[in-house]
Amino acid sequence: MAVSTIIVADRVTKIFAEGRRDEVAALQDLSLEVNEGEFICLVGGSGCGKTTFLNLVAGFLSPTDGVIYLRGRRIAGIEPRAGMIFQSYALLPWKTVFGNVEFGPKMKRLPKAERRAIAERFIRMVGLTGFEHFYPGQLSGGMQQRVTLARLLAADPEVFLMDEPFAALDAMTRQVMQEELIRIHEQSRKTTIFVTHNIDEALILADRIIVMSARPGRVKTSIQNDLPRPRHVDMQLSPRYLELKTQIWGHVEEEVRRHIEATPRDPGER
Repeated sequence: MAVSTIIVADRVTKIFAEGRRDEVAALQDLSLEVNEGEFICLVGGSGCGKTTFLNLVAGFLSPTDGVIYLRGRRIAGIEPRAGMIFQSYALLPWKTVFGNVEFGPKMKRLPKAERRAIAERFIRMVGLTGFEHFYPGQLSGGMQQRVTLARLLAADPEVFLMDEPFAALDAMTRQVMQEELIRIHEQSRKTTIFVTHNIDEALILADRIIVMSARPGRVKTSIQNDLPRPRHVDMQLSPRYLELKTQIWGHVEEEVRRHIEATPRDPGER
């Protein structure tokens, strides 16, 4: 089956506070292609531009130089074809679970019966049947993130952008949410770009893992994840898993050390 490219980043640079003495180059000459239906994880040390890249794809930021295309069309301004999930749940606290999930279809002015069916479908998909009339404040963190995921699915963007969505969850809930996301991705086949600092999370989720260089960020290496699916936590004991984890960690550690060595020291330090 032919593979089609959905996102192309061509020599993208992003500089904050451009022209000032304190300007920071978050990304420089980053080039990346993402295939239709692919699940990729971006990993790397703090400050390497992972979240900046997501914000560029979402259209929340504009490149200083270079261009990003979505289905051959240049991203210029907030991009409705891309939906984003942040670390915080970003739910509407005055709306119920049903109201939050229905919000996207309602903004599209879909008929009431159609948007109700859509909301019910995705609430069921994320395992929240029976909680439709609860408010976010009545739910656990894991359940709130399920609502956020259902709302994204109901809005039906072409690309999912996820910025460490499970970072605030406890270890057991995080594992459950990872397995839920794998299941949902297998059903929806949505192109997904997922930012994480956690190499184990990347190996459980991703088809391909992009290791970012230290700031200014660019693609250091791209590693195809050939671990068989379905993936579960017990896979972490397999020789191939350990081999891939060691390979990825080697690249990340090299960039973190390079960044530390390049950072000017305070003259008062010894």
